[in-house]
Amino acid sequence: MSKKPRKSELPTNQVQEFRNLLAAALEKEDGQGRKWANAKWGVYAFFDYDGEPIYVGQTNEQLRTRVRRHLTNQRTDAVAMRVLDIFEVAEMQLWPLWELESRNASDEGAKAILDAAEYTAYLEAIMASRFKAILNEKIPPRSKSVALPPSEKFTLISAETRKNLGHPDTRIARRSDTIARLAAVVHERGEVSDGLRRVLVIQAVRLAYLTALRLAQAEGKPEPDPTAINVEQLIGSVLTEYDDQDKTDAED
Repeated sequence: MSKKPRKSELPTNQVQEFRNLLAAALEKEDGQGRKWANAKWGVYAFFDYDGEPIYVGQTNEQLRTRVRRHLTNQRTDAVAMRVLDIFEVAEMQLWPLWELESRNASDEGAKAILDAAEYTAYLEAIMASRFKAILNEKIPPRSKSVALPPSEKFTLISAETRKNLGHPDTRIARRSDTIARLAAVVHERGEVSDGLRRVLVIQAVRLAYLTALRLAQAEGKPEPDPTAINVEQLIGSVLTEYDDQDKTDAED
C-alpha cells in the first residue's frame, strides 16, 4: 500500500520551488536582526520577469501574512479576480514600517502614515514602469509623497525557472490566458469595478508590447518603443481614482 504524500509534496516542482524561495525570503533578517516580513505595518510590491513593477499593496496585519495570502493560497481579490498572475511574480520588495509596530489597526494616524507610504511606493512603481501603469485594481488613496523606509528586494525564482517560464512564447501564452480569465470574470459578474476594467486594458497593453517585442526579436529588429502605446490616452490618469478626481474638482 502506497504512503499518502504530504500536501506540500503534491504541487509541481516549480510551485514547490517558488514557495520554498518565498519561505526563505520571509525568514531573511535586516541589519538589526529583525525579519523583514515580520513587520505588522508595511508596504510591498511585486515585479515580473523583466523587473517591471506590476502590483503595490499595504498591510497592517503583518507583511508575512499578506504576501503569503497573495502568493500561496490565492485568497486575495487581486488573485481571485485574475488581476495578478502569481507565475508572473519574479521578485518582491518589502518596506516595513517598524515605527508603527505598537500602533493599533484602528489608529487613524498610523493608517495615514501607511497610506502615504503605499501611495509613494505606487508612484515610484508608475515612474519605473515602461507603460506608466501597473495592475492595481484600486489606486491607493492620494497622499503626499514621503521618504520611504529602508526596503529589501527578494528573488522568488531560480535561474532554471527564469529560463523556462521566462521564455517569451511561454509568457505570451500565459498572459493571454490571464487576460481571457480576467475578461471572463468581467463578463460573468457583469457589475465590476471601473478599476477591474482598467486592469484589463493594462494587461492588454502589456500583452501587445510583449508580442511586438517577440516579433522584433524574430525579425532581428530593434526593440519596439513602449511609448508607442499611450496608456494615459486609453484609460486616463492612473494617479488617482476617477471618482476621487470628481470629488477634488467639486471641492475646487
